[in-house]
Amino acid sequence: MNTIVCDAGGTEAVIELLARADDEFARRTTVVLAPEGTVGQESSALVQRLQPAKVEVVANLAAAIARLNDILSSATMGLRLYAAGTEPLIGSVVQAGIDNFIDPLSVRTEHRGSLKRRVQCVHCKGMTENVTTNPVTCAQCGLLLMVRDHYSRRLAAFQGVCINAEAPQERPEPKVEFQ
Repeated sequence: MNTIVCDAGGTEAVIELLARADDEFARRTTVVLAPEGTVGQESSALVQRLQPAKVEVVANLAAAIARLNDILSSATMGLRLYAAGTEPLIGSVVQAGIDNFIDPLSVRTEHRGSLKRRVQCVHCKGMTENVTTNPVTCAQCGLLLMVRDHYSRRLAAFQGVCINAEAPQERPEPKVEFQ
């Protein structure tokens, strides 16, 4: 059995994979798609045309991961797990795999779409989703965070560190870096 989790950005990679694969691969494949608006509906129709065994369209990333956890909880040996899309999706899929005893090196991933990031504040441990600027304000505690390139696979997030702890009045202008 193959399980592919993707967002709107990753559907192109899924379409390419299914177009190259043989019919047997498609018959054993479930695609969990977390689209974004009408782009997602168009992508879903394209994926459906390639006739995987099942296409499940869910509302958002959280719903996709919940569905993935359901699939993994009853999976048997031999399951192949794929993730295609943005960094938050890939990290969350790998994390769900780890939580269900799948080695992270066994999950096949392909980054497509936005470079937005999931950031964990090292001070309050809160998560800020869909970050495109550096610095960014923590969604939990309000600190101004510098987004580091350090990525935690365990947390499926980049690390954010307070950028102005010694001079809180200094607030550098955010710049779009991860679009």
